[in-house]
Amino acid sequence: MADLWWIYSKPVPADSRELWTLFLQCSCITAVIGGLFYNWMFASLEYSWHLSVATAISFSLLLLLTLFLVHPARCVFTMIMPTLGTKQGRKLLFSTCIMIAVVNITPNIISNIKTILQVIQCICKNSSDSLLNSTALLQKVSWEFGDAVQEATHSIYKPMNGHFRFSLLQNNSLIYQKMHLAGEKISREFLSVEVLVKDSVRVANRLAAGFSMLYLCFESSWYLKNYLTNPRFDNFYITRKLEHLAMDRRAAHLLVGSSKKLIRPTGLKLSREEVVLCLVQAMLVTVALLLMLVLVAMDHFAFSVADTAVRKAAQFSAVPVTLSIKYKAEIGIMPFLYKLFWRPSEALLLSDFDRTYHHHLIFSSAQCRISPPGPPNPSVLLVVGLLFCILYGSAVLEPFARRLCRAIAASFFQRCEEKRALHLYRKLARRH
Repeated sequence: MADLWWIYSKPVPADSRELWTLFLQCSCITAVIGGLFYNWMFASLEYSWHLSVATAISFSLLLLLTLFLVHPARCVFTMIMPTLGTKQGRKLLFSTCIMIAVVNITPNIISNIKTILQVIQCICKNSSDSLLNSTALLQKVSWEFGDAVQEATHSIYKPMNGHFRFSLLQNNSLIYQKMHLAGEKISREFLSVEVLVKDSVRVANRLAAGFSMLYLCFESSWYLKNYLTNPRFDNFYITRKLEHLAMDRRAAHLLVGSSKKLIRPTGLKLSREEVVLCLVQAMLVTVALLLMLVLVAMDHFAFSVADTAVRKAAQFSAVPVTLSIKYKAEIGIMPFLYKLFWRPSEALLLSDFDRTYHHHLIFSSAQCRISPPGPPNPSVLLVVGLLFCILYGSAVLEPFARRLCRAIAASFFQRCEEKRALHLYRKLARRH
């Protein structure tokens, strides 16, 4: 492995064996990166299959030529890998989380809201049917009661008309048509909102992903440029070259006296700046996690409401309605004579009507087309949870990722590393 890394990091291969070894290394790297790039474009960014394949092949060939021929570009590309552990890599993971949430969680929320609206539409339709049927019952009751009033014992006491007249809506197709149009309008609005959200987030995610990839390359190039041109940049580590230089000049006490200000790149000690950076990045990840948890909670809440609405609508029993009419008509015979003799008056019964009518108000029916509520997908929650674990890990390990970038640059440009070690040694000597 050391020999392979030495060949990979050398500016110019020494012989044909190293040349072919370098070519095979670059070929294997570009094959793996091309496959990951295709999967990223097709699965995450949702590009078409043909465009993903063509872009991945073109990118792989260009990357192969660049890595094989350009030594600084090979260093920049290698530093991109640990740079993924910095905030730019977290931006890519954030965009992936947002895309997963929009593609999988948001449609499920909208689908459950549609289910709730279907339940409401079903209840409105059946309740309107029951109310229309109740008006027909009232018409029947009125005519039977009117007939009973007309049936008096003596025609002299018979009223002219004993029927009630109801203005009934016999044609209920207008109500059904309006309800159907309202439901179709709501469905179209929800579909347009869903499509708009998906398209907007897809475009934003593609732009964010492309910008993040370009910024990764820019940040690696910026780090390498500062490493090569500024000896004070990221130069506070006790490296092996610095130790050998101090040992050769018999000044090892300089490193011991400066142990509080200098750290070893292979150790676990963090400087104050690195600790503050880790805390800030962890807080940003926590804010993003809270926003994602709000979206997940909305998904669970929408499913709970939809499931409860469907179950309660299926359990709705018919509400019984009872209409009782008691009617009694009589006439007194010479009541003033009975009053003179202090006797109770007698009455002549003309008509007696006592009937009870039953009706049921129905709020739900098996004929309603209600789509079942969609439960939250546990695999999506698992993937999002793993991505946030990686985000927290990258926030804590970001200082070590920067140290790895410095080690890669030092391996590719060893003469520059010697100059940086000499600069740091002279700085410590002047301070001492």
